[in-house]
Amino acid sequence: MDEARKPTLIASVQRALRLMEVVASHPNGAPAKQLAREARLPLATTYHLLRTLAHEGYATRLSDGVWVLGERVESLHGQSRTQQLLARIRPTLMALRDELGVAAYFSMHMDDEIRLIDIADGPRTPRVDVWVGFEDAAHATAIGKCVLSQLDDDARRDYLSRHPLVDLTPHTITDPGRLFRSLEPPGGMQVDREEYALGTVCAAVPVTDVTGSVLGAVAISCRPAKLSKVEISADRMRATAEEIQRTLTLTP
Repeated sequence: MDEARKPTLIASVQRALRLMEVVASHPNGAPAKQLAREARLPLATTYHLLRTLAHEGYATRLSDGVWVLGERVESLHGQSRTQQLLARIRPTLMALRDELGVAAYFSMHMDDEIRLIDIADGPRTPRVDVWVGFEDAAHATAIGKCVLSQLDDDARRDYLSRHPLVDLTPHTITDPGRLFRSLEPPGGMQVDREEYALGTVCAAVPVTDVTGSVLGAVAISCRPAKLSKVEISADRMRATAEEIQRTLTLTP
């Protein structure tokens, strides 16, 4: 590579990254002098870098003077795992979107909450206008009701105690008894008939693990006139759910 095409490298960034690698190699921590020696950095430079990393949350000095990685590193690791998971799931959702001509969604039941994980949409398959967060509108969405249908009565009541049945459209179910009855049979396809947003209907099927425990749900959204065609494609949606279940099982 000639001089004109050499990349511009920031030496201080390289030193900071090398120092973080050395810190990471000591799970129980190491003092600055040892880190400086192993990173082949001057002690003064090491102190400056460690203070900067600590200020940004990427390193922490413990009470006994040793340094360990900070909480921001674990956050980055978690985000990286999420991105890897999305990269594996997205093609499956896109295939469902393209085959049925609808926007496709995937949610998960995490920490006792129903979280929307990913959406595969496009110019011809627009997503529903998320004017109220899905996490607070499970009672009005097919994807949320599908997860609720897989929970036992105690878990449902616990969820609803933290998420009131807000009236979003004239079709929203706001009576707990009626909502519970609409969730039967458990594990079946759930439908939102303009309960979340007028002009949009949704259908969802469950995603479970190998023991049958709830993981989440796969859903689609479309115009009301198209719902009957989508309901006929329930087997295709269930195949997508099974494929996602296998992906989750194989993803660490």
